[in-house]
Amino acid sequence: MSEDSLKEDLKKVGIENDPSKRSASFIMIDDQPKVSFARGVEILSTKEALKRYGWLEEFSWKLVERQEGDFDGYFIRVPRGVKVEFPVEACLYLKRIKSQNVHNIVIVEENAELNLITGCTSERLSGVHYGISEFYVKRNAKLTFTMIHNWKEENEVLPKTGIKVEENGVFINNYILLSPVRYLKSYPTAYLDRNAKAILSSVVVGFENSEIDLGSRVYLNGENSSAEIVSRSISRGGKIVVRGHLIGNSENVKGHLECKGMIIKEGVIHAIPELEARNPNVDLSHEAAIGKIAEDEIFYLMTRGLSRDEAVSMLIRGFMEIDVKGLPEVLKREIDKAIELVERALI
Repeated sequence: MSEDSLKEDLKKVGIENDPSKRSASFIMIDDQPKVSFARGVEILSTKEALKRYGWLEEFSWKLVERQEGDFDGYFIRVPRGVKVEFPVEACLYLKRIKSQNVHNIVIVEENAELNLITGCTSERLSGVHYGISEFYVKRNAKLTFTMIHNWKEENEVLPKTGIKVEENGVFINNYILLSPVRYLKSYPTAYLDRNAKAILSSVVVGFENSEIDLGSRVYLNGENSSAEIVSRSISRGGKIVVRGHLIGNSENVKGHLECKGMIIKEGVIHAIPELEARNPNVDLSHEAAIGKIAEDEIFYLMTRGLSRDEAVSMLIRGFMEIDVKGLPEVLKREIDKAIELVERALI
Protein backbone atom coordinates (compact mmCIF):
# COMPACT_ATOMS: atom_id res chain seq x y z
CA MET A 1 0.00 0.00 0.00
CA SER A 2 1.27 3.46 -0.91
CA GLU A 3 1.62 6.22 1.65
CA ASP A 4 -1.14 8.18 -0.10
CA SER A 5 -3.52 5.21 0.15
CA LEU A 6 -2.72 4.82 3.83
CA LYS A 7 -3.41 8.51 4.47
CA GLU A 8 -6.73 8.20 2.65
CA ASP A 9 -7.75 5.24 4.83
CA LEU A 10 -6.78 7.17 7.95
CA LYS A 11 -8.82 10.20 6.92
CA LYS A 12 -11.91 8.00 6.66
CA VAL A 13 -11.63 7.29 10.39
CA GLY A 14 -10.89 10.87 11.43
CA ILE A 15 -7.09 10.61 11.64
CA GLU A 16 -5.34 13.85 10.60
CA ASN A 17 -1.79 13.36 11.94
CA ASP A 18 -1.54 17.16 11.97
CA PRO A 19 0.13 18.78 15.02
CA SER A 20 -1.83 21.99 14.41
CA LYS A 21 -5.13 20.14 14.92
CA ARG A 22 -4.13 17.44 17.41
CA SER A 23 -2.41 17.24 20.78
CA ALA A 24 -0.92 13.82 20.11
CA SER A 25 -0.92 11.14 17.43
CA PHE A 26 -0.49 7.39 17.82
CA ILE A 27 -0.66 4.65 15.20
CA MET A 28 -0.35 0.91 15.61
CA ILE A 29 0.12 -0.96 12.34
CA ASP A 30 -0.43 -4.67 13.03
CA ASP A 31 1.60 -5.11 16.26
CA GLN A 32 3.98 -2.15 15.81
CA PRO A 33 3.02 0.98 17.83
CA LYS A 34 4.42 4.44 17.11
CA VAL A 35 3.89 7.86 18.71
CA SER A 36 4.26 10.62 16.11
CA PHE A 37 4.06 13.61 18.46
CA ALA A 38 2.57 14.62 21.81
CA ARG A 39 2.14 17.78 23.89
CA GLY A 40 0.25 18.33 27.12
CA VAL A 41 -0.48 14.62 27.46
CA GLU A 42 1.56 11.49 28.12
CA ILE A 43 1.21 8.79 25.46
CA LEU A 44 3.21 5.56 25.18
CA SER A 45 2.67 2.04 23.97
CA THR A 46 0.98 -0.03 26.67
CA LYS A 47 3.92 -2.43 26.89
CA GLU A 48 6.39 0.42 27.35
CA ALA A 49 4.18 2.08 29.98
CA LEU A 50 3.87 -1.15 31.99
CA LYS A 51 7.66 -1.51 31.97
CA ARG A 52 8.16 2.10 33.02
CA TYR A 53 5.48 2.35 35.73
CA GLY A 54 5.03 -0.42 38.27
CA TRP A 55 1.87 1.26 39.60
CA LEU A 56 0.14 0.75 36.24
CA GLU A 57 -0.43 -2.91 37.10
CA GLU A 58 -3.23 -1.63 39.36
CA PHE A 59 -5.08 -0.44 36.25
CA SER A 60 -4.18 -3.19 33.78
CA TRP A 61 -6.83 -5.89 33.19
CA LYS A 62 -8.93 -4.63 36.11
CA LEU A 63 -12.06 -3.52 34.22
CA VAL A 64 -12.12 -6.36 31.71
CA GLU A 65 -11.34 -10.04 31.91
CA ARG A 66 -7.71 -10.84 31.12
CA GLN A 67 -7.21 -12.30 27.65
CA GLU A 68 -4.61 -14.79 26.54
CA GLY A 69 -2.04 -13.65 23.99
CA ASP A 70 0.47 -10.88 23.35
CA PHE A 71 -1.27 -7.50 23.57
CA ASP A 72 -0.06 -3.96 22.99
CA GLY A 73 -1.78 -0.66 22.29
CA TYR A 74 -1.79 2.89 23.63
CA PHE A 75 -1.39 4.20 27.16
CA ILE A 76 -2.64 7.76 27.62
CA ARG A 77 -2.48 9.77 30.83
CA VAL A 78 -3.63 13.34 31.35
CA PRO A 79 -2.08 14.91 34.48
CA ARG A 80 -4.21 16.38 37.23
CA GLY A 81 -5.85 19.69 36.29
CA VAL A 82 -4.73 19.62 32.63
CA LYS A 83 -7.35 20.31 29.98
CA VAL A 84 -5.90 19.08 26.70
CA GLU A 85 -6.59 21.75 24.08
CA PHE A 86 -6.85 19.65 20.91
CA PRO A 87 -8.03 16.04 20.51
CA VAL A 88 -5.60 13.15 20.82
CA GLU A 89 -5.83 10.74 17.90
CA ALA A 90 -5.02 7.06 17.72
CA CYS A 91 -5.27 4.62 14.84
CA LEU A 92 -5.31 0.83 15.02
CA TYR A 93 -4.51 -0.52 11.54
CA LEU A 94 -4.71 -4.16 10.47
CA LYS A 95 -2.35 -4.58 7.53
CA ARG A 96 -0.68 -7.98 7.17
CA ILE A 97 -1.13 -10.14 10.28
CA LYS A 98 -4.25 -12.29 10.67
CA SER A 99 -4.98 -11.20 14.24
CA GLN A 100 -4.33 -7.83 15.89
CA ASN A 101 -4.30 -7.87 19.71
CA VAL A 102 -4.78 -4.41 21.21
CA HIS A 103 -4.83 -3.36 24.88
CA ASN A 104 -5.40 0.33 25.62
CA ILE A 105 -5.33 2.07 29.00
CA VAL A 106 -6.49 5.68 29.39
CA ILE A 107 -6.28 7.58 32.68
CA VAL A 108 -7.69 11.10 33.02
CA GLU A 109 -6.59 12.42 36.41
CA GLU A 110 -8.60 14.65 38.75
CA ASN A 111 -9.97 17.89 37.22
CA ALA A 112 -8.47 17.03 33.82
CA GLU A 113 -10.13 16.82 30.41
CA LEU A 114 -9.36 14.82 27.27
CA ASN A 115 -10.94 14.39 23.84
CA LEU A 116 -9.77 11.16 22.22
CA ILE A 117 -10.47 10.02 18.67
CA THR A 118 -9.63 6.41 17.80
CA GLY A 119 -9.98 5.18 14.23
CA CYS A 120 -9.80 1.50 13.34
CA THR A 121 -9.37 0.31 9.77
CA SER A 122 -7.83 -2.45 7.70
CA GLU A 123 -5.92 -3.15 4.51
CA ARG A 124 -6.54 -6.90 4.87
CA LEU A 125 -9.72 -8.23 3.28
CA SER A 126 -9.96 -10.68 6.19
CA GLY A 127 -8.50 -10.79 9.68
CA VAL A 128 -9.50 -10.43 13.32
CA HIS A 129 -9.17 -7.37 15.56
CA TYR A 130 -9.26 -7.86 19.34
CA GLY A 131 -9.50 -4.43 20.95
CA ILE A 132 -9.34 -4.23 24.74
CA SER A 133 -9.78 -0.78 26.30
CA GLU A 134 -9.83 0.36 29.93
CA PHE A 135 -10.84 3.94 30.75
CA TYR A 136 -10.35 5.57 34.15
CA VAL A 137 -12.00 8.95 34.69
CA LYS A 138 -10.97 10.40 38.05
CA ARG A 139 -12.85 12.85 40.30
CA ASN A 140 -14.18 15.93 38.47
CA ALA A 141 -12.54 14.78 35.22
CA LYS A 142 -14.04 14.46 31.76
CA LEU A 143 -13.24 12.09 28.89
CA THR A 144 -14.87 12.28 25.47
CA PHE A 145 -14.06 9.20 23.42
CA THR A 146 -15.02 8.87 19.76
CA MET A 147 -14.45 5.56 18.00
CA ILE A 148 -14.78 5.36 14.22
CA HIS A 149 -14.62 1.95 12.53
CA ASN A 150 -14.04 1.42 8.80
CA TRP A 151 -13.38 -2.28 8.20
CA LYS A 152 -13.26 -4.58 5.19
CA GLU A 153 -16.13 -6.95 4.42
CA GLU A 154 -14.53 -10.11 5.84
CA ASN A 155 -12.99 -8.60 9.00
CA GLU A 156 -14.09 -9.82 12.42
CA VAL A 157 -14.00 -7.30 15.27
CA LEU A 158 -14.18 -8.26 18.95
CA PRO A 159 -13.64 -5.26 21.26
CA LYS A 160 -14.08 -5.32 25.04
CA THR A 161 -14.30 -2.10 27.02
CA GLY A 162 -14.51 -1.21 30.70
CA ILE A 163 -15.05 2.29 32.09
CA LYS A 164 -14.68 3.54 35.67
CA VAL A 165 -16.01 7.05 36.38
CA GLU A 166 -15.31 8.50 39.81
CA GLU A 167 -17.26 11.16 41.72
CA ASN A 168 -18.44 14.08 39.54
CA GLY A 169 -16.66 12.60 36.53
CA VAL A 170 -18.10 12.61 32.99
CA PHE A 171 -17.60 10.02 30.26
CA ILE A 172 -18.98 10.60 26.75
CA ASN A 173 -18.64 7.81 24.22
CA ASN A 174 -19.47 7.99 20.49
CA TYR A 175 -19.25 4.89 18.33
CA ILE A 176 -19.58 4.98 14.53
CA LEU A 177 -19.43 2.01 12.16
CA LEU A 178 -18.87 3.24 8.61
CA SER A 179 -18.52 0.19 6.43
CA PRO A 180 -19.34 -3.49 5.88
CA VAL A 181 -17.86 -5.91 8.38
CA ARG A 182 -18.28 -9.67 8.61
CA TYR A 183 -18.86 -9.83 12.34
CA LEU A 184 -18.69 -7.33 15.18
CA LYS A 185 -19.52 -7.84 18.84
CA SER A 186 -19.10 -5.09 21.42
CA TYR A 187 -20.60 -4.47 24.86
CA PRO A 188 -18.80 -1.68 26.76
CA THR A 189 -19.58 -1.57 30.47
CA ALA A 190 -19.36 1.53 32.67
CA TYR A 191 -19.31 1.82 36.47
CA LEU A 192 -20.38 5.18 37.91
CA ASP A 193 -19.62 6.61 41.35
CA ARG A 194 -21.50 9.40 43.13
CA ASN A 195 -22.68 12.24 40.83
CA ALA A 196 -20.89 10.67 37.87
CA LYS A 197 -22.37 10.82 34.38
CA ALA A 198 -22.06 8.70 31.25
CA ILE A 199 -23.45 9.19 27.74
CA LEU A 200 -22.94 6.32 25.29
CA SER A 201 -24.17 6.86 21.74
CA SER A 202 -23.77 4.85 18.54
CA VAL A 203 -24.50 5.10 14.83
CA VAL A 204 -24.26 1.70 13.14
CA VAL A 205 -24.98 0.48 9.62
CA GLY A 206 -25.37 -3.21 8.82
CA PHE A 207 -24.63 -3.94 5.19
CA GLU A 208 -25.43 -7.18 3.39
CA ASN A 209 -23.74 -10.23 5.01
CA SER A 210 -22.76 -8.18 8.07
CA GLU A 211 -23.60 -9.45 11.56
CA ILE A 212 -23.41 -6.85 14.33
CA ASP A 213 -24.09 -7.37 18.03
CA LEU A 214 -23.66 -4.03 19.77
CA GLY A 215 -24.65 -2.82 23.21
CA SER A 216 -23.81 -0.76 26.27
CA ARG A 217 -24.26 -1.42 29.97
CA VAL A 218 -24.04 1.07 32.83
CA TYR A 219 -23.94 0.35 36.55
CA LEU A 220 -25.31 3.38 38.40
CA ASN A 221 -23.52 2.59 41.65
CA GLY A 222 -23.23 6.06 43.19
CA GLU A 223 -25.93 8.33 44.53
CA ASN A 224 -27.19 10.88 41.96
CA SER A 225 -25.29 9.25 39.11
CA SER A 226 -26.88 9.37 35.65
CA ALA A 227 -26.57 7.71 32.26
CA GLU A 228 -27.92 7.87 28.71
CA ILE A 229 -27.58 5.14 26.11
CA VAL A 230 -28.63 6.30 22.63
CA SER A 231 -28.37 4.16 19.50
CA ARG A 232 -29.22 4.61 15.84
CA SER A 233 -29.00 1.50 13.67
CA ILE A 234 -29.66 1.09 9.97
CA SER A 235 -29.86 -2.27 8.24
CA ARG A 236 -29.19 -2.45 4.51
CA GLY A 237 -29.29 -6.22 4.33
CA GLY A 238 -27.37 -6.99 7.51
CA LYS A 239 -28.35 -8.44 10.88
CA ILE A 240 -28.08 -6.06 13.84
CA VAL A 241 -28.70 -6.81 17.49
CA VAL A 242 -28.79 -3.66 19.63
CA ARG A 243 -28.58 -4.02 23.42
CA GLY A 244 -28.82 -1.57 26.28
CA HIS A 245 -28.75 -2.28 30.00
CA LEU A 246 -29.11 0.19 32.87
CA ILE A 247 -28.66 -1.02 36.45
CA GLY A 248 -29.80 1.34 39.22
CA ASN A 249 -27.94 0.40 42.40
CA SER A 250 -28.19 3.58 44.45
CA GLU A 251 -30.38 6.47 45.59
CA ASN A 252 -31.70 9.08 43.13
CA VAL A 253 -29.99 7.70 40.04
CA LYS A 254 -31.35 8.50 36.58
CA GLY A 255 -31.00 6.59 33.36
CA HIS A 256 -32.55 6.67 29.90
CA LEU A 257 -32.16 4.23 27.05
CA GLU A 258 -33.17 5.20 23.49
CA CYS A 259 -32.95 2.74 20.62
CA LYS A 260 -34.12 3.53 17.10
CA GLY A 261 -33.69 1.36 14.03
CA MET A 262 -34.34 1.81 10.32
CA ILE A 263 -34.49 -0.92 7.69
CA ILE A 264 -33.61 0.03 4.12
CA LYS A 265 -34.72 -2.58 1.57
CA GLU A 266 -34.00 -5.74 3.60
CA GLY A 267 -32.30 -6.73 6.83
CA VAL A 268 -32.90 -7.56 10.48
CA ILE A 269 -32.77 -5.35 13.58
CA HIS A 270 -33.33 -6.84 17.04
CA ALA A 271 -33.54 -4.32 19.90
CA ILE A 272 -33.07 -5.55 23.49
CA PRO A 273 -33.51 -2.76 26.08
CA GLU A 274 -33.10 -3.71 29.75
CA LEU A 275 -33.85 -1.69 32.89
CA GLU A 276 -32.87 -3.11 36.27
CA ALA A 277 -33.75 -1.34 39.52
CA ARG A 278 -32.05 -2.49 42.72
CA ASN A 279 -33.15 0.52 44.77
CA PRO A 280 -36.67 1.94 45.21
CA ASN A 281 -35.54 5.52 44.49
CA VAL A 282 -34.40 5.25 40.88
CA ASP A 283 -35.66 6.84 37.66
CA LEU A 284 -35.03 4.57 34.67
CA SER A 285 -36.78 4.76 31.29
CA HIS A 286 -36.45 3.53 27.73
CA GLU A 287 -37.95 3.97 24.28
CA ALA A 288 -37.42 1.79 21.23
CA ALA A 289 -38.70 2.00 17.66
CA ILE A 290 -37.87 0.15 14.44
CA GLY A 291 -39.31 0.87 11.01
CA LYS A 292 -38.64 1.97 7.45
CA ILE A 293 -38.43 5.34 5.77
CA ALA A 294 -41.95 6.70 5.50
CA GLU A 295 -43.09 7.14 1.90
CA ASP A 296 -45.19 10.18 2.82
CA GLU A 297 -42.07 11.93 4.13
CA ILE A 298 -40.20 11.12 0.90
CA PHE A 299 -43.16 12.39 -1.14
CA TYR A 300 -43.33 15.61 0.88
CA LEU A 301 -39.67 16.39 0.27
CA MET A 302 -40.03 15.57 -3.44
CA THR A 303 -42.86 18.10 -3.68
CA ARG A 304 -40.32 20.65 -2.43
CA GLY A 305 -38.08 19.98 -5.43
CA LEU A 306 -35.80 17.20 -4.21
CA SER A 307 -35.19 14.03 -6.19
CA ARG A 308 -36.10 10.74 -4.52
CA ASP A 309 -32.44 10.00 -3.75
CA GLU A 310 -31.97 13.48 -2.28
CA ALA A 311 -35.08 13.06 -0.15
CA VAL A 312 -33.98 9.64 1.11
CA SER A 313 -30.50 11.01 1.82
CA MET A 314 -31.90 13.88 3.88
CA LEU A 315 -34.11 11.56 5.92
CA ILE A 316 -31.26 9.13 6.58
CA ARG A 317 -29.00 11.95 7.68
CA GLY A 318 -31.62 13.31 10.03
CA PHE A 319 -32.14 9.85 11.49
CA MET A 320 -28.44 9.30 12.15
CA GLU A 321 -27.80 12.64 13.84
CA ILE A 322 -27.50 12.40 17.60
CA ASP A 323 -27.38 15.50 19.77
CA VAL A 324 -24.80 14.64 22.43
CA LYS A 325 -24.69 17.32 25.12
CA GLY A 326 -21.19 18.44 26.04
CA LEU A 327 -19.57 17.27 22.82
CA PRO A 328 -16.82 19.65 21.62
CA GLU A 329 -17.36 21.32 18.24
CA VAL A 330 -14.23 19.72 16.79
CA LEU A 331 -15.63 16.25 17.51
CA LYS A 332 -19.06 17.20 16.16
CA ARG A 333 -17.35 18.01 12.87
CA GLU A 334 -15.55 14.65 12.88
CA ILE A 335 -18.82 12.82 13.46
CA ASP A 336 -20.58 14.84 10.74
CA LYS A 337 -17.87 13.85 8.25
CA ALA A 338 -18.24 10.20 9.23
CA ILE A 339 -22.02 10.30 8.82
CA GLU A 340 -21.67 11.88 5.38
CA LEU A 341 -19.59 8.88 4.27
CA VAL A 342 -22.23 6.46 5.55
CA GLU A 343 -25.00 8.47 3.93
CA ARG A 344 -23.42 8.22 0.47
CA ALA A 345 -22.99 4.47 0.81
CA LEU A 346 -26.67 3.92 1.64
CA ILE A 347 -28.27 5.61 -1.35
